[in-house]
Amino acid sequence: EAWEKVNLLINDNNTITFNQRKTFKFSPELSVGDVEDMVVVPNIPMLSATSQSKHAARFLRLAMASIMDILKIKPFVEVTVGQLLWGYEDPLLKLAKDVVPKEQKLPYEEFGLMYGKNGTSPDNVTVFTGGHDIRQFGLIDRFNGQTHLLHWKTEKCNRLNGSDGSIFPPHITPNTTLYVYDKDLCRLLPLRFLYEVETAGGVKGYRFTPPTDVFADVAKNPENDCFCPAGPPCAPNGLFNISLCQFDSPILLSFPHFYLADPKFREAVEGISPPDPEKHRLYIDVQPQMGVALGARARIQLNLAVSQVVDIKQVATFPDIVFPILWFEDGIDHLPEEVTDLLSLATNAPPIARAVISYGLFALGAILLVIAVTCLIRSSGRQETLNLEGTSHYVKPEKKPTAASEHSDVTNSHTNGKGKTLETLNPAFVGGPENGITNQ
Repeated sequence: EAWEKVNLLINDNNTITFNQRKTFKFSPELSVGDVEDMVVVPNIPMLSATSQSKHAARFLRLAMASIMDILKIKPFVEVTVGQLLWGYEDPLLKLAKDVVPKEQKLPYEEFGLMYGKNGTSPDNVTVFTGGHDIRQFGLIDRFNGQTHLLHWKTEKCNRLNGSDGSIFPPHITPNTTLYVYDKDLCRLLPLRFLYEVETAGGVKGYRFTPPTDVFADVAKNPENDCFCPAGPPCAPNGLFNISLCQFDSPILLSFPHFYLADPKFREAVEGISPPDPEKHRLYIDVQPQMGVALGARARIQLNLAVSQVVDIKQVATFPDIVFPILWFEDGIDHLPEEVTDLLSLATNAPPIARAVISYGLFALGAILLVIAVTCLIRSSGRQETLNLEGTSHYVKPEKKPTAASEHSDVTNSHTNGKGKTLETLNPAFVGGPENGITNQ
C-alpha cells in the first residue's frame, strides 16, 4: 500500500488542502495464498437487504423472497479473494441499478469490500498548518468541504477535528488524548497513553491506544449514547454500528477476534481463537515533542448483523447473529532508517548543542579573561614608566626591537539542520504502510 498526497493547495488561512491517493499492490511474499484463491463468504448485499426488510410490510418481504428465487440468490457466495476485495458483479445490485430511481441509486455497480479504493483519491481533506495556533497542527479543518459529520445526534459526536493518524500537534504528554478520524470508522477515535516505547534507531515515543470502553454500550459508557442511530437498542457491548454511513447496511465494527467485546459473540462462531491484545489491539506510537507517528497498527474487524426473517425462506432458519467477515491490519512497524536518523537528530541534538555552546562560551570567556589581565598588566607597566620619567632616579632605557605581535584566530563552526516533511497512513501514516488482511 502506498499513500500519496495529490492536488496540494496552500490556503491563506494557515491550512493545506489535498487529496489522499492510496494504491494497493499484491505482495506474494507477505501472503499465505493468492488473489485467485476461492473463498466462500456471506452474501453481504443479500443479507443486508433481508435484514433491512425485517420491519417492512409482509408483502414486500414475500416479493423479495420471490425475486431471490428467480435470480437464484443464495446466502453464501464463492468468489476469489481479489473479487471479494475489489469487486464482483452481484445480481441484486444489478437489479437495483435497473429499477431504483436515478437519484436513489447506489454509488457503485459491483460489490467489493474495497471497491473503488485502489488508485483513487475521492476525498478532499483540509488540515491546519499550525501557523496560527501550533496546537492545531495536523488537525482536520474540513473533510470533503464539511466542518463536521452529519451522521450522529449531537455536535460532540459529529466532530471532525482530529488527525489522519500520520502527525499530531507537538508537545504531547501522557495526559494528552489524541483523536484520529477515518472515513470508514464514521467517527473520531480517541487514543490514550499506554506506555513508553523506543524505536530501533533510539527515538523514544509514547504508545497510544483506544480506551477499553470506546465501543462499550451506553450502560458502561453513557457518552456513546449519541452514536446510537435510532435510539435503543444500541450496538451491543464492544461493537460499533456504522450503518448510517454505509447505506443502512447492518455493518458492525469491532476489534479483531471481538477483542474488548462480549465473549458471547466469539463463542457463537466456531474457529475464532481468544483475542490477544498484542495481536489485536489498535495503537499508534508518537514522538511526543514533535507529534510525528513512529509506527502504528490499525486493526479493525468487519461484522455483519444477520437477522432471521421468517417470510424469506433463504434466511428463515438463520439465527440472529453477528457474523464476522474479516479483519484488517494496516500500518507500519518502523520508519525508514533515514527518517529515524532525522528524528533522532531533531530530538537529541538540541541538548547536545546546548552543552557544546555552554562549554564553548566558558572557554571563550576564559581566553578573554586572560587577554584582559595581560593587557591590564602591560598597561600598568607603561603607566609606571611614565610616572618615573623626569626624576633623578630615571635612567632612559636603550631602544630594543619590539617583540613580534601575536594574534589569535578564532574559528566558529555550526551545524545546519534540515527539516523534512514526513508524509504518510490512514489510517494514517508515515512512510509506505504495509497492509495485511486476515480472513476469519
